[in-house]
Amino acid sequence: MTETIAVIGAGQMGNGIAHVSAQAGLPVTLVDVSSDALARGKATIEKNLERQVKKGAIDAVARDAALALIGTDTDLGAVSGATVVIEAATEARDLKFKIFSDLDRLAPAGALLATNTSSISITEIAAQTKRPENVIGMHFMNPVPMMKLVEVIRGLATSDETCARTVALATSLGKTPVEANDYPGFIANRILMPMINEAVYCVMEGVAAPAAVDEVMKLGMNHPMGPLALADLIGLDTCVAILDVLHEGFGDPKYRACPLLRKYVAAGWLGRKTGRGFFNYKGE
Repeated sequence: MTETIAVIGAGQMGNGIAHVSAQAGLPVTLVDVSSDALARGKATIEKNLERQVKKGAIDAVARDAALALIGTDTDLGAVSGATVVIEAATEARDLKFKIFSDLDRLAPAGALLATNTSSISITEIAAQTKRPENVIGMHFMNPVPMMKLVEVIRGLATSDETCARTVALATSLGKTPVEANDYPGFIANRILMPMINEAVYCVMEGVAAPAAVDEVMKLGMNHPMGPLALADLIGLDTCVAILDVLHEGFGDPKYRACPLLRKYVAAGWLGRKTGRGFFNYKGE
C-alpha cells in the first residue's frame, strides 16, 4: 500500500518530515495556517535537497521528482485525501488536542493519525478522537533528513495494526523505528533532557563556560554535539516545555527546569532560531 501523507505544521520538523516523505516517493501535502510559514518551509526543503545534490547524495532528477510530490495548503480540510496524517505543530498540549479533534472530523476513516510530539501523552492526544486505536506517536529527530531514528510510541488504545503500519512507514522513509510505550518523555527526551538540564546547572553554578561543558561531552563522552549546542538546536523553549511535562508527569524534582534555562527563555534567547542561546548565531 502506497501511503499519501499530510503533514500538519511547516516548521523545522514538519518541513523535514515532508522532505523525507517526498524523497521516498510518497505524495505529501504540507498544511499550515500561515501561508508565509508554508513558503518558508517549501524554501527550506528546496535548499536542503539542493545541498544533497551538491554532496552527491542524490541527483537533480531525484531532487525535482521529490519537489513535484509536495503540495501546500492553509486549510486543514486538505487531510481529506491522506491515508497518513503526521502532526508536527508547536509542542503545546491544547494546540495538539484541538488539531486531533479536528482531524477526527476531517481525516478519512482508516487514516493513520500520528503525532510528532516529543513528550506529550499519546493516550491523551488519542482521547480527543473517536478512533484512538488509529492514533500513535511518530517522533522524528532533528534535523529530520539526517537523523535515522524515529520513536514509535503506542498510546493505551493504539492497535497492533496501527503500530505495524507506522513501523513500516518509518522504514520506507529510510528511518530506523524504535518502539516505546506512552510514558512522559518516551525514551529519547526522558534521558536527554535531564542531561541538558544538568549542563545548564553547570553553567549557572559557574562550574564552566558553555563551550567547556560541550567540549567535555564531545571529547570525553564521544557525543557528536555538546548538550548546550544541542539545546540551542532544539530550542530552549522546547526544552523547558519538555522538562515541564516530565516534571508534571512524574512529580519528581529531578526534572525541574534549571532557573537559568527559564531566564534565557524569558529573555527570548531561544537558541539558533532567534540567533542567541547558550551560543551566539548572529553571524550565521
